[in-house]
This record gives sequence, structure tokens and C-alpha cells, in this order.
Amino acid sequence: MEHVYSSIDIGSDTIKLVVCELYKNHLNLLAATSTPAKGIKKGLITDPEKARESIKSTFKEVEEMLGVKVDKVIASVPSYLAEYKIIKGVTEVEEDIISGKDINKAYKDGIVNNLEPDKEFVAIIPVDFKINDKTIMKDPKGFPGNTLMARAMMVTVPKKNVYSVASILESLGIELADISLGSIGDIGSFRTKEIENSVGAIINVGSETTTVNLYNKGLPVNTKIINMGGKDIDKDLSYMYRIGTKEAKNIKEKFALAHKKNANANDIYEVTNLDGKKIKINGLEASEVVMSRMEEIISLAKNEINHLTNRPIQYIIVTGGVSNALNFEYTLASVLGNSASIGKIKLIGVRNNKYSTALGNIIYFISTLKLKGQNYTMLSKDDMEVLSSSSKHFLNTSSETMLGKVFGYFFGE
Repeated sequence: MEHVYSSIDIGSDTIKLVVCELYKNHLNLLAATSTPAKGIKKGLITDPEKARESIKSTFKEVEEMLGVKVDKVIASVPSYLAEYKIIKGVTEVEEDIISGKDINKAYKDGIVNNLEPDKEFVAIIPVDFKINDKTIMKDPKGFPGNTLMARAMMVTVPKKNVYSVASILESLGIELADISLGSIGDIGSFRTKEIENSVGAIINVGSETTTVNLYNKGLPVNTKIINMGGKDIDKDLSYMYRIGTKEAKNIKEKFALAHKKNANANDIYEVTNLDGKKIKINGLEASEVVMSRMEEIISLAKNEINHLTNRPIQYIIVTGGVSNALNFEYTLASVLGNSASIGKIKLIGVRNNKYSTALGNIIYFISTLKLKGQNYTMLSKDDMEVLSSSSKHFLNTSSETMLGKVFGYFFGE
């Protein structure tokens, strides 16, 4: 066992925590859990104490799986009012051979000169580097040079997006190793060589919101949030049949289909409604209710994509918990045609798309470490030995500002 990384995605309905091991450049899942969320509405923390208890429960569950304490994490913060900006930073190379330290200095120059006072730095995504104002490359480490210019995408959000998450994690004794966004995590989970040269979008259909992220050559360039998601389907079913939302959610997830194509009116679900009467719900009717709302959500996302760019879209990937619904591919095709596909997470043991953000943020974190030439793990040596020797069954494919804290980690200060 070489390096272990953990990532948390705090959603309105569930909190997802993923722990992975990087061994010989291969990512293995050690543990993943999804626990009910409380105190969170539309991705924002509305009741800190309830949210704190929910997050605490999530960590406890994973720690019971692993047998060691998880006290460092990459956290996804709310994407509201996220901004993406290409920046440039320049530095003098210290020892004539470019190192990760020089890359950090160039990034820092660009960030400091472009960061607005009311914004918090979330991530820096490399575009390219120029050595001595001539040679352009993706990774300049080990090359001779006197000056280094870095070009990158800087991602920022309002300060409250970061502090609302950071304060709760810190109160639980969890160190924030890095922060990220859904737009960065999702592209990390589904990135391919084709995406690196294309304009496209990823739609993440969550519980209360649907996030539309636009990408250019693999770089996130814009984010829009639609205030509609899986819970709206629950409400539709609840209204249609006068049943509780908990029962409605059960019907959505275990009985109805996302498209009526394969639904059967002879399939019956019996339930007691809010009037105390036993009713029978047939599969075709329930699926039509689900399909109608899903089509509306995807149509709204399609409109947002059209507003974000007038360039031809070469791919659309849909992820999030709702995308796991049976026959969802038919609903997707009816609205978006053949250009759209359902995301497929390749890591064995965590195939459910609700984990795409948490897993992708680990992939992004590892890539930044590699570029900077840094060696880092989120577990102590003793804990790594416990994990290595444990007989437990893992899901294995084997007063300081937050900006200062992120700089402290990111720039090694």
C-alpha cells in the first residue's frame, strides 16, 4: 500500500465518502459509503448542527469499514456562483532546472494577481507552460530554463461556499487537505482522450438541484444550477397518489421506470395512501409520472447548455444518482438524441454515478500532486500498516483564512 486518499461530497439527500489507494499508478477502492444527509438544502448547509451529525456519521461508517480513523479529506464545496478564469503567472527558475517548486511559484503569481477579494480560490487546472518565453509543453519539470510561464484555469467561488463546509469538518477534527467542485470531480471520473479535444457538457442530476457544467478541451468553463432534481419526482408521485414522500421515493427507486417504453400496466404496487386507503399503482402510470419529470429536468439542462455556448457540443454525459434509474437511457435519448450518454464509472466497487464527484476529485488531486512532483498520503505510516495487514474485506479492485490554508498545502509553505 503506497498512498491513500479520501474525498467527501456533501449532497442534499446523501453524503458520499470515498477512500481510495493509489498503488503502482493504479487506483483501488478501499471504502465507499452514502449516508442520509440532514441540515442541507439544495447543496447548501442550512442547519450546521444537523449537517455536522450527518457528516460525523458518514466518517464513522467508513472508519468502521477500514479499522482506522480518516482525518484528512478532499471536500467538494457548493458550486453556486463559481467562476472560471484563464490566468498567467511567471517566475524565475531557481536552479536552472525546472522543478515542482517553480511550477507552484508560477501558479501563485497568477493566482495572487487575479483573485478577487470576495472570492475563495478553489482549484487551479493546468493548461500549458512556456519556458524562456519560447518552448510550450504540458509538464516542464526536469527541463532547463531561466523563466517559466504557467497558463491555467483558476476556479473560484464565494467565500461562504468554502467556509460553510470547512468549519464543520474542522469542528469534527477533519483536516481539509484540498477543496474542489463538482465540475472538477465529474470530468475527472469520465475524462477520455476524446474529451481532451472537444467541447461538451456534464449534467449531474442530484436530489434537489441539477448542475450543468460546460467544458472546453477538458477544462471546466462554466456552471449553471437548476433548482430541480430527484426529489421533484418524489413530490409528483406523492401528489399523484396522495402518498408520503418516503413511499414515493421507494416507488421511484424500486418500482417505476425512467421511461414508459418497457413499463407494464399489469405490474402492481400496493400502498396505503394518506387517507388510510389501500390503493394499487400500476407500473405504466407510475413510470409515466417519473418520465415526465425526468424529461423536464433534462430539457431544462439542454436549454442551459444552449445558453452557455453557441459552439457545437460533441458530448453530453449525464451523471448523479438519478442517472442510475432503470431505462433512463431512453428518456435521455428522447430529449438529447444520440449525442448524450450516461456516465460510467470504471472503478470496480463504486459503479453508482452518485459517487462521480467524490471519486473524480481524488483523481484530480492525484494529478495535481504528480504535476507538482509531490508525495502525499492522507493516512499516517502506522495507519497504513494497519490497513495493509488488516484482514477486513475492502471493496478493492484491488484566524487564518481558508485561502492561507490552501496556499499552505498547495505551495508547500
